[in-house]
Amino acid sequence: MDRRKTSFLVSLIAGLLMVGQIVLLFFFSVPGIPVLRILGHCLWALCCLLGVLPIVTLKLYGGVHKGESYMKTTRLVTRGIFGIVRHPQFLCMPLIPTALALLSQHWIVIALGVPAFILGIASIVGADRDGIEKFGDEYRTYMKEVPGFNLPLGLWRFLKNRIGRATRRGA
Repeated sequence: MDRRKTSFLVSLIAGLLMVGQIVLLFFFSVPGIPVLRILGHCLWALCCLLGVLPIVTLKLYGGVHKGESYMKTTRLVTRGIFGIVRHPQFLCMPLIPTALALLSQHWIVIALGVPAFILGIASIVGADRDGIEKFGDEYRTYMKEVPGFNLPLGLWRFLKNRIGRATRRGA
């Protein structure tokens, strides 16, 4: 089986496990630990943001032709959310099952979340290969500057670069 089919299959299974978690969330929730539930809501909100921002950013700056999918970019986008992490939507793959487990705090939802988390991480492995195939050395340089999935590191570098540019302009 080729890499793209394998990646699709892994993502599909992870997605089905997450749908199972969502359905079970309505039937199996325990009072649990409130701070964990709050953390689950925060992770869920972060996933919503990481899911939508790339669509808008790629449509605006990716040279997507009218009527085409936001995934059909003609230019490498390194601004906005893509200046913080290279794969914001893939980052959601392990975060969503974690958020759902924290929201429910029921063992069955957590049990479905474990393989969904692992498959979510597995689904992101080949993401950079596609970028290199499409954009070549420009993408390799981008890989050195922006982390793939490390959101805290990406935010740190992004803010450090912003502050550095502002300081140089003001000097």
